[in-house]
Amino acid sequence: MLIKIFVVIIAIVSVAAVIALFTRDKYTLVRTIVVTKPAPLVFNYIRFNRNQRSYSKWLSLDPHTAIDFKGAPDGTPGAIMTFASNDHKAGTGEWEITNVDEGKRIDFELRFLKPFAFTANGEFRTESLSERETKVIWSYNSGMNWPMNFMLLFLDMDKVVGNDIQISLQNLKVQLEKS
Repeated sequence: MLIKIFVVIIAIVSVAAVIALFTRDKYTLVRTIVVTKPAPLVFNYIRFNRNQRSYSKWLSLDPHTAIDFKGAPDGTPGAIMTFASNDHKAGTGEWEITNVDEGKRIDFELRFLKPFAFTANGEFRTESLSERETKVIWSYNSGMNWPMNFMLLFLDMDKVVGNDIQISLQNLKVQLEKS
């Protein structure tokens, strides 16, 4: 009986591994919001890692999240914000600014160390809609390597991560518009 159970488990794992070979392993999420503030002000706010505490959904999950800054000066390529939390959704990792296209775009790399190790990247873009309105676009790219990408068949990353990005953008809007 034990051998039959073992064979069934091996068969299930094997089928999942084969399915994972033909399953997507990357995904991109994009969210936008319009902020009623001039584009230069919005850009100069989001470029600084230190301001994430005021709008990031993930950093607000645990008020005891330890945050530190290292690398290049904040707001420039090479600036790194480290975070460490006991909350499994906030986790422990680093957010690094990898490129700044002044007034237009900020590229980042997000490296999670705990509870799961993975890397994501993305960008913030700002577009002036008028003198007092700015569109903020947050793009987020990540994925899972084989055979873990099998889980992407069952996880709706658009809801899991995308909703948190949208909440962060709404927090950003509230933060900027109140000042």
